[in-house]
Amino acid sequence: MVTNNSAGTTAPRTSGDATITVLVVEDEPAIATAIAHRMAAEGWRVELAGDGPAGVAAATEHTPDVVILDVMLPHMDGLEVCRRIQAERPVPVIMLTARDEETDMLVGLGVGADDYMTKPFSMRELVARTKALLRRVERAALLAESPPPALTLGDVVIDSAQRRVSRAGVPVHLTPTEFDLLVSLASAPRTVLTRERLLAEVWDWVDASGTRTVDSHVKALRRKLGPDLIRTVHGVGYAFEPAEH
Repeated sequence: MVTNNSAGTTAPRTSGDATITVLVVEDEPAIATAIAHRMAAEGWRVELAGDGPAGVAAATEHTPDVVILDVMLPHMDGLEVCRRIQAERPVPVIMLTARDEETDMLVGLGVGADDYMTKPFSMRELVARTKALLRRVERAALLAESPPPALTLGDVVIDSAQRRVSRAGVPVHLTPTEFDLLVSLASAPRTVLTRERLLAEVWDWVDASGTRTVDSHVKALRRKLGPDLIRTVHGVGYAFEPAEH
């Protein structure tokens, strides 16, 4: 169902007892409508907002399961919208931008976005990434019920039960995707993991075209944890290298 102060006609699909709700915050009507209809075709309920303040209000009102958020919005940009949404209630966010700049991507990830797509983009890929985010939320809920013990590697402690990370006793705030990526790398210390493997484990993708997403998230991890923990193996992937004590 697509709603924008009016009811749609597509019947929503449920996951368990909860209807999946997707909030689309996009000021370009043609893009917003195209995304909404494609998401509704998956059986999801879709809410639309056309500017920043409306997006924040819609997130509060509809408590979406995932947010698709344009960076360039009237009255309040997407970065501020993301900050406010995440401060109120953590929710997976895919950011959309017309600029293909790595700095923009890192800033978006830094304010709590889980993924980032550059316009023009494939609707098929957007749906695939949305599904991957939803599956990761389900996996996190299952882990919370039976969490593994905290992982200590050098001066890094990873607590999967509380999804908390610290280095040298100092808490490090990570986005959900950054946390999952760190867990994948740290679960096989000093082992080189290919970008394709990380895409499959963290994002549930099998399409190697998304490997740049891995690179950007690794850079975000290095900014937060320090540049010495993750080693780049050029042309292959990355390895977690805990400090020796």
